[in-house]
Amino acid sequence: MPSKFALHITPMTPDFTSSFPLRAARVHEVCGPSAASFAAVCASTAQGTVLWIREHWRPEGLNPLGLSPFFDPAKLLIAQVKDQTEGLAVAEEALRDGSTPLVVLEISQPMGLIQGRRLQLSAKTGKSTGLCLIPDGMGSNAAESRWRAAPLFDPFSAAGDSTLQRYELIKNKSGTLGSWHVRWDTASRRLHLVSATGE
Repeated sequence: MPSKFALHITPMTPDFTSSFPLRAARVHEVCGPSAASFAAVCASTAQGTVLWIREHWRPEGLNPLGLSPFFDPAKLLIAQVKDQTEGLAVAEEALRDGSTPLVVLEISQPMGLIQGRRLQLSAKTGKSTGLCLIPDGMGSNAAESRWRAAPLFDPFSAAGDSTLQRYELIKNKSGTLGSWHVRWDTASRRLHLVSATGE
């Protein structure tokens, strides 16, 4: 089966494919204003159901149809939990079970090293990938990688184009750090890497 994920590599980013898609059987983190769309791009590469865990009190909603430019909303399960403790327990169990290739967990409070290590062990056992959406400046030392995702102003953008994004790898246990400009192609459901000048 052909992959739905394709990259157009430019000389400025020779190592993006060594960091993205995210390393499997590990738990990663993303922060920034485009964290949810980063998670949606990750979900587009998942072969199977995606579990998205969020606390029920959050004022903003998660609209599965709003994620349809990235992947089929029918493969999304949303778990509403009462607090972060319950969310961590659900994520740990789902990662350990391994029937869901990607578990997305929205984090609202600092996560301790022990909690982070438990998630990593569960991901390793179940061979599932975890992604925590965290506030800026927050994160666990146990995370395999940490990304910052944010939109960029693009003077070269044509009407109807998706928003140019900057993906910055700010922590990486398996390699070097870096930053890249990317654009999502809704028609092909692929992530395109673009040069810093928007070419």
